[in-house]
Amino acid sequence: MSTLTALLIVLAILMTIVGGETGIRSFFSVLINTLLLILVAILISWGISIPLLILIFVPLKLVTIIFLGTHDYQVAKNSFYSSLVVCLAASLIILGFEWLAQAAGLGPEAGEILVGLSQMPGLSYPLIAVAVAIFSTLGAVAEAAVSMSSGLLEIKKHNPAISYEDLKASGAKIGNDVLGTAMNTILFGMFGSFLSLFLWYIRLNYTLGEVLNEKMFVNEALIIMYSLIGVLLTVPLATTFLAKNMVKVGEKNESK
Repeated sequence: MSTLTALLIVLAILMTIVGGETGIRSFFSVLINTLLLILVAILISWGISIPLLILIFVPLKLVTIIFLGTHDYQVAKNSFYSSLVVCLAASLIILGFEWLAQAAGLGPEAGEILVGLSQMPGLSYPLIAVAVAIFSTLGAVAEAAVSMSSGLLEIKKHNPAISYEDLKASGAKIGNDVLGTAMNTILFGMFGSFLSLFLWYIRLNYTLGEVLNEKMFVNEALIIMYSLIGVLLTVPLATTFLAKNMVKVGEKNESK
């Protein structure tokens, strides 16, 4: 048994114990999303249109992330719509900044590995960079949307008579906590994944200017910024969507 298999078994057991049925569905959500990412990579290597793959797989991944990992349909529906709108807005931001950065492709650090190999495989590196950035933001956006929707739904359940303004105010308070934890998670994730690269920069005496203009660092930093922007957009949007929907449902129930 490999280490990865053992860790997957431990993860499945712990998610089942802690989350019950929802934990099991969340575990399968992780597996399905991993397979979807592998499928996207394979299809891109076959020359399938990258924009078409983004249009197909972004909603598909959001569905598997949110609906399989959430036990409440109302929370899942609101989170999905909020995440989808944020992803559309983030995609426009990503397209603009990827064009400005011109950081797509392979850096000089990959030269030794690719000696004797063609660096022109017939694929669009800028479009691949856009696809990577969009898929990288999905997890943070979906997590923030579910956190906001779940918190607001619990408030509404415990106080059915709460007004739209009070619900939005509560959402703002929840959003502050969600933003803090999400940003720390994203930043520490970047630091952990790039620690060896940072050490390499230091040992090779890279200047600050060289680091800031190095493709690998720029691409990772851009993805971090896209994720942070996505979370920032998700918090007010998810709050507004769910608050309006809950108030409308409450008014309909009162009229009946």
